[in-house]
Amino acid sequence: MPMESTLQFISKLRRAGCDPFRILTFLEFRRQLRNCESVLDIGCGEASSLRWFQLQRLVGLEGYQPSYAKARLNKTHHEVVLGDARQLEDYFQANQFDACIAIDLIEHLTPEEGVALAQSMERIARKKSIIFTPNGFLEQKHTEADDLQHHHSGWEPRDMERLGYQVTGMLGPRRLRGEYHVLKGNPKVLWGLISMLGHWFWTRRHPAAAAALLCVKTKAPASAL
Repeated sequence: MPMESTLQFISKLRRAGCDPFRILTFLEFRRQLRNCESVLDIGCGEASSLRWFQLQRLVGLEGYQPSYAKARLNKTHHEVVLGDARQLEDYFQANQFDACIAIDLIEHLTPEEGVALAQSMERIARKKSIIFTPNGFLEQKHTEADDLQHHHSGWEPRDMERLGYQVTGMLGPRRLRGEYHVLKGNPKVLWGLISMLGHWFWTRRHPAAAAALLCVKTKAPASAL
């Protein structure tokens, strides 16, 4: 299936009610996945943004049963697996997908579990591993007793760089956003524009000042190893 144009993609996001101030993030995900036909979406939740990406094969893994059931009902993926992200290799094989992506997941794990997750992703992905996470520790608690929403760790650019990831700052200046990356200030339109400008002119290239981190590790082709 030919990839739709950037304008078509943005128009689709707007029609779907996507937060306009996160469209830049989705465009960056789309760019990173451009040459990936099969993608594993780890911790996919009930309404993964990747459903908009026209991927040929999109598989989701979700550990919270109600979200898993809603994802299946909403047909957000070609297949959704109920399972524990900490045991990724119990469900999937080495080099099974072109890319593995974990959006707002690694901060829900302990630091040791997060490192193990990244290593498993790198084994399962043929081309690249992608991790999106808040910059540093961001307090977040459960909304329900067993919903897996509590944060157990925080990740800074240097942490991901030590693991071999290239890091890009996302969502504008860190101080403008709180839990769930929600803008703190009002009116939202004004602060959203300020956040976007901050992203383009500063925090994208200075991830230590950004609200969130996009971390990408690209694997060398087998012929180059």
